Amino acid sequence: MGAMTDAFGWLLTGANWAGAAGAGRRLGEHLFLTAVCLAVACAIALPVALWLGHIGRGGALAVNISNAGRAVPTFAVLVLLTLTPLGGHGELPTIIALVLFAVPPLLTNAYVGMREADRDVVEAARGMGMSGRQLLARVELPLAFPLIMTGIRSAAVQVVATATLAALPGGGGLGRIITAGFNTYNTPQVVAGAILVAVLALLVEALLALAQWRFDPMRRRRRPVPPRGPGVPRRLRMPAARARPRPEPARRP
Repeated sequence: MGAMTDAFGWLLTGANWAGAAGAGRRLGEHLFLTAVCLAVACAIALPVALWLGHIGRGGALAVNISNAGRAVPTFAVLVLLTLTPLGGHGELPTIIALVLFAVPPLLTNAYVGMREADRDVVEAARGMGMSGRQLLARVELPLAFPLIMTGIRSAAVQVVATATLAALPGGGGLGRIITAGFNTYNTPQVVAGAILVAVLALLVEALLALAQWRFDPMRRRRRPVPPRGPGVPRRLRMPAARARPRPEPARRP
């Protein structure tokens, strides 16, 4: 409990958030690194997964190859990249390693979501004369949206947690706070950096879950339609049209 209390004391100290090496700047670097890696991974994995899921061929091989990449530790990839001229030092080897780490869940979930779309609905849309692009955009993609977002959420949380390794090759992020605490034997700083990473991962998960609920294209279609009939309450019934009274004939004097 003493270490946790000291860690919260470190977080509540304004001097630890200011300056070039403060927690505020490290948090911004961590968010920027996470956003770049996730955007690059989505640009690589999602088009491939959606297309393979649409045509129904070659997806199983792509998923197995991407899942095999999970067996290689991100730390090992990062170390190998720092020893090559391509990687070197800085944020580039971290970006490459994190992109490779984020591609498998994105590719797997998107492909499975496309293949598990209701085939009766897909065949009905094809029978209505929809083209391949219309079928992909209007039918298969909305049905696969929940699984696609699940893959994005999983990849985002993993990238946030693993981006702390950027401190090893000299990159930025919250990992610099943890490594600096280890170097100076400052346990409260190490615990404070870990708390920041955990809270950031939870916030990213919550924001993406909210975005999934807000932008789900099937959400409006799932709203129940109020029934009609004699058993419907009065306030839900349609008002009956009132007959206009006929004018009385004029009487002769």
